[in-house]
Amino acid sequence: MTAHEEAHDTSHKVGEAPGGVTPAATGTGAEAEAVGEVSGTGRSRRGILARALAGGTDPDPRFTLANERTFLAWIRTSLAMVAGGIAVEAFTAELFDPELRKTVSVLLLLLGLVTGGGSFFRWLNVERAMRRQAPLPAPLLAPILAVGGALVAAVLIVFVIGRAA
Repeated sequence: MTAHEEAHDTSHKVGEAPGGVTPAATGTGAEAEAVGEVSGTGRSRRGILARALAGGTDPDPRFTLANERTFLAWIRTSLAMVAGGIAVEAFTAELFDPELRKTVSVLLLLLGLVTGGGSFFRWLNVERAMRRQAPLPAPLLAPILAVGGALVAAVLIVFVIGRAA
């Protein structure tokens, strides 16, 4: 068969790519998972991801990558909160009394913990919604971070106002 004939050949079998190549022969991506290829751990990474995402069809890669960038932004925010909590505890001994320093530090560390942990579930829920072509879930992390940040700011404002000049 010539290249011209092959380009117009629509007689391939179901489960077989044009040109007679089966997905098992390619050994890549979803085709490899469909034919049961496994990694050294006994199951493919794609299989674990497919179970976590619970079905649907792959969205446009641009949307998946945008979701991943958003996840990484949440992780950066989480790390900033953790670094802020450590910095308050380590470097403000002369500025704050011990109880205030501990309160602000713990609040920032808790915000970092919740933001870091919640960011994974946010990523997963958005990815599932995109695969099912469903509405995107409401961002629960944003109000938690806003309220937590406002609480830290309120504690510091009370301290600054009440502090002797």
